Amino acid sequence: MRHHYRSALIVGAGDGLSASVARAFAGAGMRVGLAARNKDKLAPLASELKAEAFACDASKPADVEAMFKAADAALGGSPEVVVYNPSARVRGPLVELDPDGVANALAVSAFGGFLVAQAAVKRMLPKGQGAVLFTGASASVKGYPGSAAFAMGKFALRGLAQSMARELAPKGIHVAHFVIDGGIRSSRRPEGEDSPDSLLDPDAIARNYLHVLEQDRSAWTWEIELRPWVEKF
Repeated sequence: MRHHYRSALIVGAGDGLSASVARAFAGAGMRVGLAARNKDKLAPLASELKAEAFACDASKPADVEAMFKAADAALGGSPEVVVYNPSARVRGPLVELDPDGVANALAVSAFGGFLVAQAAVKRMLPKGQGAVLFTGASASVKGYPGSAAFAMGKFALRGLAQSMARELAPKGIHVAHFVIDGGIRSSRRPEGEDSPDSLLDPDAIARNYLHVLEQDRSAWTWEIELRPWVEKF
């Protein structure tokens, strides 16, 4: 059995991958909500897609609850698909990391994912259907030097997704985690002429998000890894 989703809320929206996901969802007929700490930056994309925009710091419980209440009203009901995209980095040698910066990175990358997922699932359970999608990274499965805080946050988000998938699949809620294992192509980060397809195409990634939503419940995936050929497994 496949669900036909009518609305989606993308938390941590911007002009990169999340914009491609928003366009893919809108193209599939979904009503789209966009959320970011700075609501003003969402205006061009919201106008393009006739989407709703919301201000939210996903690491703050009050902000998350206010965002969902606004989305419930603006989208004609609670969102049937929720995407969690935010993350925060603190780079540097382990012994030099600022504890407050690390705490913030964990709050944004992982705790915010929990808050958003909890609020979404509370709304999905009574209906017996819905989908929660998490954007992961290379750091979800492998830590790099000088990137301890990012790895901690992304490992935690992946653990949350796996636990949720096992708990909620029997209740009709599809939870999936996307390991984006590589750089993403953009106007600020173009590919070199000598290395075609060495960066991930954001529109191609977005089609995979949509494909996961189209899976039959008899064969749901909880995780998908996407990487260009330059990345080593």
